[in-house]
Amino acid sequence: MSRKVILYIAASVDGFIAKPDDDLSFLSIVQKDGEDYGYHQFEKSVDTVVIGRRTYDWVIREVGHFPHADKNTFVITRTPKPDQGNVTFYSGDLGELITMLKSQKGQHIFCDGGAELVFGLLKDNLIDEMIISVIPILVGDGTRLFKNGFGEQSLKLLSCQQFETGLVQLHYECLKQH
Repeated sequence: MSRKVILYIAASVDGFIAKPDDDLSFLSIVQKDGEDYGYHQFEKSVDTVVIGRRTYDWVIREVGHFPHADKNTFVITRTPKPDQGNVTFYSGDLGELITMLKSQKGQHIFCDGGAELVFGLLKDNLIDEMIISVIPILVGDGTRLFKNGFGEQSLKLLSCQQFETGLVQLHYECLKQH
């Protein structure tokens, strides 16, 4: 199995991953006991996490710990910090990191956001698949999942699943641009 970089993320119908001030409260409208929208199964398929520093800081602040601390994690940052266990604060070239990770043996690589990291990966054509959970709400403003300026990206729909809560999960393969 060759390693893939997979973006697994949720966004509003109008394409926002957060409301202003990093407010993620809208995600709770689809919370349902016993339903994780395939997240647990997905998480078992990855052993490496790549995450932006703002997203990592938000998780630490709001959750109190990093839930993927058992996986090799690379926090993409402009400000170098000492590593913390399996967490590496990486300020080098993103393309070089992804090339190195994909050359290693292992499971898939989970891109856990945020928007700056997604932009950098798309700009350099480094995402292999995207699993986007569309939350049934228009939030109107906030942090866009896809920023302008990364160029056209062709996608192939692998699956589409709708849930009782109104969430729709889209799974795409990113077709490599030449």
